Amino acid sequence: MVSREHKRAALHDKLQLLRSITNSHALNKTSIIIDASKYIEELKQKVERLNQDIAMAQTSTDQNSLPMVTVETLEKGFLVNVFSGKSCPGLLVSILEAFEEMGLNVLEARVSCTDTFRFQAVGRENEEEGESIDAQALKRAVGQAIKNWRESTADQQ
Repeated sequence: MVSREHKRAALHDKLQLLRSITNSHALNKTSIIIDASKYIEELKQKVERLNQDIAMAQTSTDQNSLPMVTVETLEKGFLVNVFSGKSCPGLLVSILEAFEEMGLNVLEARVSCTDTFRFQAVGRENEEEGESIDAQALKRAVGQAIKNWRESTADQQ
């Protein structure tokens, strides 16, 4: 009897953990599992899109090509990805300056600048700013920052 209650409590704890990870508001087991399944499918689609974007950027052999930028709207902010098949010294500063000019606060970021340049950031617009930021405007601003960076590094060479 104790074993059955222990298993039931362990299952309940695991379902609650699954519910919190997937941001599910469901109350019964079946709904929690369905929400988790949908969440996993969404993650698979995001991974597929990112892999396609990276593959496209890696196959580009044009030395003059600019780093690839994707911006995805999240519930409360944006997910920004920048990828280049080569190292880009100074590009991070240019991108962060563009964020600042738009009034975007970086909540979380990951950067790799070794052989390639990979930048991923989650940002949210500054509550004090009056204007609302949309994904396309943010993508254009990051693209412009990359072009400005490219021009400034070309001038230095």
